[in-house]
This record gives sequence, structure tokens and C-alpha cells, in this order.
Amino acid sequence: TFEFGCAAEVFALKRPELEGKLKSDWYDFQVHCIDRGAYLKAAGGLQFKAPQQAHLLKTADTIIVPGWKSIDSPAPKALLKALREAHDSGCRIASICSGVFVLAAAGLLDGLRVTTHWRYADALAKQYPAVTVLANELYVDEGSILTSAGSAAGLDMMLHMVQRDHGAQVANLVAQRLVMPIHREGGQAQFITRSMLGADKQRIAHLMDWIRSHLHERLTVAQLAAKSSMTTRTLQRTFIDSTGLSPLHWLTQERVYFAKTLLEQSQRSEHTLAQDAGFGSLQTFRYHFKKIVGVSPLSYRSTFSAG
Repeated sequence: TFEFGCAAEVFALKRPELEGKLKSDWYDFQVHCIDRGAYLKAAGGLQFKAPQQAHLLKTADTIIVPGWKSIDSPAPKALLKALREAHDSGCRIASICSGVFVLAAAGLLDGLRVTTHWRYADALAKQYPAVTVLANELYVDEGSILTSAGSAAGLDMMLHMVQRDHGAQVANLVAQRLVMPIHREGGQAQFITRSMLGADKQRIAHLMDWIRSHLHERLTVAQLAAKSSMTTRTLQRTFIDSTGLSPLHWLTQERVYFAKTLLEQSQRSEHTLAQDAGFGSLQTFRYHFKKIVGVSPLSYRSTFSAG
């Protein structure tokens, strides 16, 4: 129900905040339930009905499979056939969490890179050896096929879809209404056995806030440790335990994330932008930006600049 609710939240709501900002129509959201006449049962005793509208699969521009009953529960052959036909007709198909098993069963993922919830990654790779499973990604975009990790990662993927369809400015406004960032750096490793309890980890959270307001400064691990009243060894250990990343790796990602925002919203030169984001040189900035984002800063600006 959460994954389905996420799809409805992103694509079904009326969006007065986008008035005058859309270059094409917003989405027409429809639901198709494959179980004829049956109530869908969810945790907590919740039951609900949705219409059976198989014709939608033949006309949709985008189909989202928001999770599946069980990774061991086979999907109906009629559904698999309909998804294959839709994809062959040019439809974009996306899955959230265990929904990837339906796409794999339909044969849509052979030779592609995909992701799913980290708990299911090994099972997916074993069951479908022709599929490359990236267990640490929040979502993977292979063009006409997109897959995401569990639950909230579906929101990351769908905001990415909105950005593809309508641009960075519109996607940012949708993200603001969702009260979440337009893009989260890092992968699922950040969330495995992650805990922010205890005094040390609370200090890490406060340190992160401080770092984000001082990204333009030269920062060392020793400085960060002193700022958080920890030894450098304790800082390293606690930071990795809290985020899955070392302090310097996390700092680099935050600087790249900040640089992406500047590229989207300003026309500052690369050199100025590198300084504003705290990189020691233009070459260092370009290296880390391409390593994390996958494209050069100027290529990113040409694609996502709101101006």
C-alpha cells in the first residue's frame, strides 16, 4: 500500500503549484487491478477494491508495478504478456521493490542493470541470471525500463521520472511538496542496519548540518573530529556506522550535490562554482562530479538548467 500510495502521490494529485510552469500536460493517473472482483488485503486488516481496466495497459505511456505479493508468487501469464506487448509498443515500465520480479518474469530485464530492495537482491540475481542486479542503488534508469529499491526509493525514482519528463524546476517543486530532496546521494548501504540513536550519532547529525553550511571551506577529518568533540578514529567509525560512508566520501558527495543545485539555478562559471562548492581545483571538481553523477558539470547544466 505504501508503494502504491507513493505512485498516486507523485502522479495523481492536482498540482496548482505547477500552473504556468508545465510545457506539456501533467499525468493522467489510472489504476488497473488484475484480480477481478476481489478485495485486495493489506496489513492491519485493510481491504480495498480497484477497477479492472486491462485496456489501460495497451494505451499507457508509463506503467508502474508498485511491489508484488511475494517474490515467490508467480505473476499471471496474461499480465506478463500485456507488459511485453506494452513495452514493445514503446511504453515506459517501472517497478518498485519486489515489483521487479514481475518485470523479470516477463523477460523485460534480460541484459539490463536493475535494482530492488537489498533483502531481495540475491534472490533476484539467482532466479534471473541474465539480469545484472545492482544491490546498492536506490534506482536504476535503463531508458524504457526503470527499477527502484524498497519503499521510499520508489519516490526517488518517480521524481527522477518527473525530471525526465518535465525538467528540473518542476521536479524540484514536486519534491518540495513531498518535503524531500530532489535527489539522494549514495545507495542502500546507508540504510542497512543504520541507527541514529545515542549521543555520538546525534553529534554526527549535528555535524552534518554544520558541514552543509561550510561546504566552501577547506575541511579535514581532524577539523571535523574537533568540531564534534571526537577523536578522528571515533569520528570515522561513527560516521561509517551512521551513513555507510567515510566523512570525506560523504563530504565529497554533499559538495557534488550542492554543485548540482548551483548548475541548475545559476550560470556561474565552472571555476567559480568549484570554489563555491569547496573543491580545491577545477580538475578535482570535474573528476568527482563525473564520477558521482556520470556526466560532466557542463553536460549536466545543459540538461537540467532551469534557465
